[in-house]
Amino acid sequence: MAHIDLGVDEQRFPGVTGLMRFRPETARPLNALVEVLLRAEPHPLSRGERELVAAYVSGLNECDFCSAGHSATAAAQLDGGMTLVEQVRVDLEHAPISGKLRALLRIAAAVQQDGRKVTAELVEAARGEGATDLEIHDVVLIAATFCMVNRYVDGLATLTPTDPQAYAAIAHRILTHGYTP
Repeated sequence: MAHIDLGVDEQRFPGVTGLMRFRPETARPLNALVEVLLRAEPHPLSRGERELVAAYVSGLNECDFCSAGHSATAAAQLDGGMTLVEQVRVDLEHAPISGKLRALLRIAAAVQQDGRKVTAELVEAARGEGATDLEIHDVVLIAATFCMVNRYVDGLATLTPTDPQAYAAIAHRILTHGYTP
């Protein structure tokens, strides 16, 4: 049970979904931001790649709910599926992804530690792999946003399902309806 009474069945609305129902007036702008960052088109990074950034940062933050949910959503949109997502999360340096995505995920990891750890060298390395200013900007903002959301979810001790099917259902809802409360 969460640290506060969310006024919902946490089995039905685990993690951030319960928090969104508890405070819909804060849910709307948060969901709107995540919708733009992870789903807006056109964008040079695919939706799956942007979800992978959210999953990667959430994994670094050890936020099991967000990590599992965004991993499932990324996997549903990437050719390599969950195998690729797990490879990235376990061993970024040897995962079968583009050099550009690897460089962007290094930037995301720096943001996760401390925004000031994003160095000119990391940015130049990403540019050297073909990353645009928009991609660098959005990866930094995705990483920063998910650090906040991870702390929101874990700070209130929301329910984290253990059944992978729960996250498959969340991914299906996101793929079908986007980030709506």
